[in-house]
Amino acid sequence: MNLLRVFIKVIDAFNHGIGRIMTYGIFVMMGILLWSMITKFGDQPSLWTLEAAQFAMVAYFILGGPYALQMGSHVRMDLFYDNWSLKRKAITDAFTVICLLVYLLVLLWGAIGSTAYSLGYFGKEPVGFLAGLLTGSEETGSMERSRTIWRPYLWPIKVTLCVGIILMLLQALSELFKDVLRLRGEEV
Repeated sequence: MNLLRVFIKVIDAFNHGIGRIMTYGIFVMMGILLWSMITKFGDQPSLWTLEAAQFAMVAYFILGGPYALQMGSHVRMDLFYDNWSLKRKAITDAFTVICLLVYLLVLLWGAIGSTAYSLGYFGKEPVGFLAGLLTGSEETGSMERSRTIWRPYLWPIKVTLCVGIILMLLQALSELFKDVLRLRGEEV
C-alpha cells in the first residue's frame, strides 16, 4: 500500500505542475488569435494563425486533461452521486476509471500509429519504430505535413497527443489507486 501512496503522490504532483502550466495555454491561443485579427485588419492576414491556434488548443486540452481529472472537474451526474456513501462512490469511480483506462489504451495505440506515420513509417510495428528512433536504430522517412498553405510538420502535435494520453493514463491509475485505498477504509 505504501507503493500505491508513492505512485499517487508522484503522479499527482507531476500532473498538478503540468496542469498549472497549461492553464496559461489559453493565453497563448488568445495571443495567436489576436495576432490573426490584427493582421486581417491590416490587409496582411497571417496564414499560420488558425492552424497554430488549433495546435495550441489541442496541447491545452490534452495536457490539461490529467489535471482536470485530478481536480474532479470532469462532468459527473451529481444529482445522484452527492448522496452516495464514500464506499459506493469509490466503487462507481473505480468502475468508470477502469472503462477510462481501456478507452485510453485504445486511444494511445492509435496515437502511436499516427505519430509513427507522421514520422514517415508505413509498416505494421509503430511501437518498434518509435523505440528504434529513441535508440538510434531507426530513421525518419518522409515526414507528414499539413495540407494547408502553411504546411507545418504534424509530428510535434502528434507527439504531444501521445504524451498527454500517457499522462492521462497515469492520472487515471492514480485515481483508481485512490479508490482502492478508500474501499480499504484508508485515508488518501
